[in-house]
Amino acid sequence: MSSNFPMLCRRLAIFIFSLFFGLTVAGCASGPLARKLNLEDTSPEAALVYNQSLSRMTPAELGRERTVLAAVPQTPFTQVRLAMLLGHPRVQQDMGKGLALVESVLKSAEPAAAPFHPLARQLADNYQERMKLENQLEKQSQSLNQQLKDSQRKTAELQEKLDSLANIEKALIPRPRVVRPDGGKR
Repeated sequence: MSSNFPMLCRRLAIFIFSLFFGLTVAGCASGPLARKLNLEDTSPEAALVYNQSLSRMTPAELGRERTVLAAVPQTPFTQVRLAMLLGHPRVQQDMGKGLALVESVLKSAEPAAAPFHPLARQLADNYQERMKLENQLEKQSQSLNQQLKDSQRKTAELQEKLDSLANIEKALIPRPRVVRPDGGKR
């Protein structure tokens, strides 16, 4: 159905954008930066390694991680990690909260936040774009649902008209056949 094509394009765009971001982050966390998560290291590189480790966690571990990150002191490092977790595809996403966290890191004048500004800007841009695409997808979905309802309503109206015409046709009294003067039937 051609009316689903724009929705499929939007979904594909979201998937490609998410894949691109994931590969970008994974690429940044590979090579010399690919190391085990060191709890003492609070650098942007450690945040990238942390983001890479999220994909290896089970849903239960991701839930526990969210609880832990919400309970610890909110440093720029913790805020960026929590924002990454909130935008991860395998958890219940909360882009608004994740965006608020990275924006607070960007607005922070704290010296510890400065190294996280490029990463926070990238996350903020990603989350804004994803939210924008999700809103467009939702609007398109609502529009398509409305079109479907209108189409179903029109179909039902036409069916009622057809049924009424069929009932009228059945109710008509059959006409007697007219005999021609030359003896033939008409």
